Amino acid sequence: MAPGLDFSDWGAKETRKGTPVVVKMENPNYSVVEIEDPDAAFRPVEKSRGKNAKQVTWVLLLKAHRAVGCVAWIATLFWALLGTIKKRLIFRHDVDMASEKLGKGKLLFTVIKAFLVTSLTILAFEIIAYFNGWHYFQNPSLHIPRTSEIQGLFHLVYVTWLWFRADYIAPLIQALSKFCVALFLIQSADRMVLCLGCFWIKYKKIKPRIEGNPFKSNDVEGSGYDYPMVLVQIPMCNEREVYEQSISAVCQLDWPKDRLLIQVLDDSDDESIQCLIKAEVATSNQRGINIIYRHRLIRTGYKAGNLKSAMSCEYVQAYEFVAIFDADFQPNPDFLKQTVPHFKDNPELGLVQARWTFVNKDENLLTRLQNINLCFHFEVEQQVNSVFLNFFGFNGTAGVWRIRALEESGGWLERTTVEDMDIAVRAHLNGWKFIFLNDVKVLCEVPESYEAYRKQQHRWHSGPMHLFRLCLPAIITSKIAIWKKANLILLFFLLRKLILPFYSFTLFCIILPLTMFVPEAELPVWVICYVPVFMSFLNILPAPKSFPFIVPYLLFENTMSVTKFNAMVSGLFKLGSSYEWVVTKKAGRSSESDLLAAAERESKTTNQLQIQRGASESELTELNRLKAAPVPVKRVNKIYRKELTLAFLLLTASVRSLLSAQGVHFYFLLFQGVTFLLVGLDLIGEQMS
Repeated sequence: MAPGLDFSDWGAKETRKGTPVVVKMENPNYSVVEIEDPDAAFRPVEKSRGKNAKQVTWVLLLKAHRAVGCVAWIATLFWALLGTIKKRLIFRHDVDMASEKLGKGKLLFTVIKAFLVTSLTILAFEIIAYFNGWHYFQNPSLHIPRTSEIQGLFHLVYVTWLWFRADYIAPLIQALSKFCVALFLIQSADRMVLCLGCFWIKYKKIKPRIEGNPFKSNDVEGSGYDYPMVLVQIPMCNEREVYEQSISAVCQLDWPKDRLLIQVLDDSDDESIQCLIKAEVATSNQRGINIIYRHRLIRTGYKAGNLKSAMSCEYVQAYEFVAIFDADFQPNPDFLKQTVPHFKDNPELGLVQARWTFVNKDENLLTRLQNINLCFHFEVEQQVNSVFLNFFGFNGTAGVWRIRALEESGGWLERTTVEDMDIAVRAHLNGWKFIFLNDVKVLCEVPESYEAYRKQQHRWHSGPMHLFRLCLPAIITSKIAIWKKANLILLFFLLRKLILPFYSFTLFCIILPLTMFVPEAELPVWVICYVPVFMSFLNILPAPKSFPFIVPYLLFENTMSVTKFNAMVSGLFKLGSSYEWVVTKKAGRSSESDLLAAAERESKTTNQLQIQRGASESELTELNRLKAAPVPVKRVNKIYRKELTLAFLLLTASVRSLLSAQGVHFYFLLFQGVTFLLVGLDLIGEQMS
């Protein structure tokens, strides 16, 4: 029988329990205490009781102190920003103007300057009209005064501008804004589909798995067919900061020594760096590592030419797979045992790609924002495309290729600066499949300065458009399925490489500020606020610890659209800068485990180096001198003219939005303008605790 439940007393008032007791003391020094409840003496005292005026005063003073401290912090930050602007922009202390090589970006800079001058002129008209009481722009129907209402020549000019604006300028801006909003929604839908695919993968726990034990447990020497021949390549060019830790990490790969060969492909033009790399290779060779050093006298084709030259060696024919690591990548010892087994019993597999993880992701605000982007790229874009399409763009490093797939796809070509994407597209057209391993991570660096990041992003966005021009005929005439062709052309190239930077720059950096001066074409709030914030929320999901940076991330991505748009145009129309390769500057940062391993390794080999190599004391002294860190050069900040001009354009538009009482538009334009200002003054990469 179910127990009876009585709910009748739930809504009644609390009844007193026990018998009231009154205790009276004859001693007048004691007060009378009345106990109404046996448990009353043990109940916690309410915080609202017992507070006197002095306590309330102290609480208010404490809160006022905190508020004043917050205001003082904001004022200090603002004053520091003004001081930096004065130092870098007016007095030009320790700054240098970013150069525009080969005319790159000059046309875009001229267009932005023209928009800025026009906006300032219109703003002056609007302010004068506002103080004269001509508030026609606040009327949604835009009432144009009749001839009898004209108050003078200036009023006539202003009214003529209103008429011209409403009849000719507004329709053009509205048409362009609708087109960009449509592209924005299409790209947002693509991003949502990718996120749903990632959620499905997480829910179903879908990931590539190794069936059984791919290697014989009793084969200690590794001399069986279970251990294929693997070639490891480390292409580098003037990588003084990172060459040692990269070579050291690759030499610790857990693989039979007679089945492994390491190629250090050095394209350095600095002889001191060449000597250091040679010495490091010699040291590893004397420890029994099968490693060789290669240096090209004629550096053509950049990284693609370096890899192509290395693959032309006769001894490469004896190897079945090739693993590639850039100079700042440090694979774990079990990297090959986690990647190579996926090729077994899978003859159609051409590439196994590992994920990147970053040793300096918390170095400053710039590295934090890069980490958000790259986490989404790996965990969402590449993982979803790997599971559902068996295709994604090769990242150029931390991957293992089947050498036969490279050879059948035409090998490394020097025609673009994105040789990794080029070989991936050609391999996909030849029917090869790719696998992405989200659980296998390789340590590396992200650029810590805005200058290095800007150059990297220019190469990453100009190269794909250049490649698209070259690959389009091959894609159309290939024998792959039609839906794969559509995916390559519409999604892989057009939507994610062309449309994204186009609408981001045009919509948020050009159209939005212009609509402040042409209110007839005003953008709705959901376009500039709700949808971008939601998409930023989706982008930041793979890096949940970065949620406090969601607003800076949104603003910085809009700021980077200038560089990406400029790069996209240069690649699409084959301008001079589309084939410009600049090696990304590294800081040479290592994790704590790497530093301990390096110290232990150095202590063990210091004494035997002189014996094994027969080096004289003078030679060792010279080598130590070369290894010594170079004299640090004082950092010179750059001034980026396009970003600064856009900052003033957006801040001008924010002032205009105040006249129309558009709160959301004002705050967005203000914060976006400040972000452009920070980037233009090269402050985005400053150290941050």
